Amino acid sequence: MNDLAILIDTLRSTPAMLSKQAIQQPAAVMGSTKQALTREQLYALPGDDTAAIACGNHFQLLAIEGMLPAFVEATPWFAGWSAVMANVSDITAMGGRATAVVNAYWHHDNTAAQQILAGIRAACEAYGLLLAGGHTSLTRDNPTALAVAITGTAQHLLSTLHVAPGQVISMAVDLEGAWHADSTYWKAFEGVPAERLRSKLDVLPRLADARLLHAAKDISNAGVLGSLLMLLETTGCGASVDLAALPCPPDADLVRWLQVFPSYGFLMTLDEGDWDQVQTAFAFEGLRCERIGAVDASGVMTVRHGEQRGLFWNLREQAFTGFSYPHLDLTPLNLKQQEH
Repeated sequence: MNDLAILIDTLRSTPAMLSKQAIQQPAAVMGSTKQALTREQLYALPGDDTAAIACGNHFQLLAIEGMLPAFVEATPWFAGWSAVMANVSDITAMGGRATAVVNAYWHHDNTAAQQILAGIRAACEAYGLLLAGGHTSLTRDNPTALAVAITGTAQHLLSTLHVAPGQVISMAVDLEGAWHADSTYWKAFEGVPAERLRSKLDVLPRLADARLLHAAKDISNAGVLGSLLMLLETTGCGASVDLAALPCPPDADLVRWLQVFPSYGFLMTLDEGDWDQVQTAFAFEGLRCERIGAVDASGVMTVRHGEQRGLFWNLREQAFTGFSYPHLDLTPLNLKQQEH
């Protein structure tokens, strides 16, 4: 067995990858309802980072994040901040701009509960969001739990429903950060002024409004390849990925970096002719954006590293999240003429 085969087996078996496959349960429940839906109706269903509801000449975006109880228990302030930040990334990946959040948390410790709310408030201030309220339960016997929901708007939607063969796959990440302890979480927000955080996030909606991107997905706890798999699965596409092309910190361990959950990291698809403009837009904000592969019609994700090649996933034989709509007419949109 060569090194790449070992790497692939390791990444396919991480707890985060296995947890994403649990999404197949709600996907199966919804399976009988998706046959007669139009593309616009599908925008409101799971498969993208948020629901997107058509409202006149724009889309209303809606998403929610639940934090792991152990994470909330151990680091309440950071959990509060992270819940908002993860939601903001989801809105951004849709080509949108976040507007407001609500929260729901349970706790048995008043001091820790105050820290959760302080983290939420701090993130809302940094990202320019309205903290619109929520639900609080604080009693001695309560479990520890936190969920945060978010709204946003998008003029021109980025959606996994737009992924099609022939598109370039790119990865953008903020490398001006550091690992959080010994985790796979890459923090690139500490000490960064609020206006810089917002300016960096605004690159994606600006590119969406200029019709320079087709689709995007934030890099989540499934890591680079797991997140890319979710980007491809909706339309049943495949891809070839060059691991050596990934933007990464100097001397980064490849196994750890492929599992990264960055505070700022996105995978995108776009047309070949728009690549230079897209890369330049990220570079202007001090962000690294590199082309890492290409979309094809195979339904298979393959990876290469140097001379080695390997199969990471075959979506035609094994679902990942289960949210796919390959049976529908998903002819790529002409983004230069797209109307809602």
